[in-house]
Amino acid sequence: MIQVTVDMDKCQHYGQCCFEAEDIFQLDDDGKLVYQAQASDDRLADIESAADVCPMQAITVEQS
Repeated sequence: MIQVTVDMDKCQHYGQCCFEAEDIFQLDDDGKLVYQAQASDDRLADIESAADVCPMQAITVEQS
């Protein structure tokens, strides 16, 4: 299982992560980021890509 954390104090809601893992990260109707805190191991590559493209480096990924 993958644990996803977004530091909402750093996040500026640019949405770049949504392009890499749209099933995990979305922008809501107000343009604010919402995300799934847990994901299956087969999503690791896309979630890591989402973390890499975040301009604010607000996404942390941990695999348990």
